[in-house]
Amino acid sequence: MGVVRAVCTSERRGIQKKDVGTADFQVGFGIKGDAHGGNWHRQVSLLSAEKIDAFNQKGAGVKPGAFGENLVVEGYDFRNLPVGTRFQCNDVILEMTQIGKECHTHCQIYQKMGECIMPTQGVFAQVIRGGSISVGDEMRMLEDKDTRYTAAVVTMSDKGAKGEREDTSGPLICKMLEKAGYRVAEKLLIPDDQARIERELTRLSDGRQVNLILTTGGTGFSERDRTPEATMAVATRNAPGIADAIRMHSLSITGRAMLGRGASVIRNKTVIVNLPGSRKAVQESLEYILPHLEHGIQILMGDTSDCGRR
Repeated sequence: MGVVRAVCTSERRGIQKKDVGTADFQVGFGIKGDAHGGNWHRQVSLLSAEKIDAFNQKGAGVKPGAFGENLVVEGYDFRNLPVGTRFQCNDVILEMTQIGKECHTHCQIYQKMGECIMPTQGVFAQVIRGGSISVGDEMRMLEDKDTRYTAAVVTMSDKGAKGEREDTSGPLICKMLEKAGYRVAEKLLIPDDQARIERELTRLSDGRQVNLILTTGGTGFSERDRTPEATMAVATRNAPGIADAIRMHSLSITGRAMLGRGASVIRNKTVIVNLPGSRKAVQESLEYILPHLEHGIQILMGDTSDCGRR
């Protein structure tokens, strides 16, 4: 059981939040009146009170809201809980969606202390059921959670990111994943920039903890096609059989499949698979590998141990 020690909001981004004592939580948005609310996965930020206390013992002297957190809660080490964990406080139900975040600019706390705990210890959540939360309210962890495997879809396209070309492959992947029983946690359309691709794959794997990432585009011979290189750069283990199977199946359709450079790897508990860029090739590839991917994810997550078939 946890206890809410502070409820913090701010009217605009980029400034420290202030403890307002009580706030209304809205489904599909977050906290009413808070600058970080919106229809996205980082609607509410949470930080353990114990982490703030330990940081202050180093001489930080920070107050609740200084890290940009919405809720300060005593009794839970949020950083060590898995994404998907749900909490209830009064009528409000929150679901953790991301652990930590990338720090783009160093805040005043970092300038003073040389570190900031929010990027590593803070977590984010979305509002599943609305209501109000006040300082002193009890928060409990719920046992029920969405048991579907989660996925993210990332389209690599310079023209698509500029709005000069419609992305048809990404939406198709999402549709096929949802039909297969996956919950698509995030869909991105980004340029063919290797550093950016690496950052997003790392964030989706480590922060959002999705079970599967499917990419489309950036696997050809063009100098800007860097998706396989970015994928291999973030891998903790190789899983070449999936990419080999895609090429083998595609070669039965067109000889040009030999020019595909897509990779398939594992990053910790996430499977990452590069798909081709064209809608037709995406559909053909996914129809072939999708029925078998779930078993690999089950093995990776420890949900099953038998690879043999009777």
